[in-house]
Amino acid sequence: MPTAVLTDRERTAVQAYLRLLHTVRAAFDGPPEQDRPAVVPPVVLAEAEQALARAGLAGNEAEFFRLLRDWCRPV
Repeated sequence: MPTAVLTDRERTAVQAYLRLLHTVRAAFDGPPEQDRPAVVPPVVLAEAEQALARAGLAGNEAEFFRLLRDWCRPV
């Protein structure tokens, strides 16, 4: 099985994306009667966007998701 070796910036981008994903899931996984936010908190989205840009992955979703898939293999 190949091992993904990420640069610090790529790792930061993957981690920011995962935080964004977990934030969205947490917002929508509550009981149906619970109020849900209309939008993702801007700070979380901005963090992910900035991390992608610093890693040179903005606009290159195929490469980013390949890195994410290789680094976060399901168990």
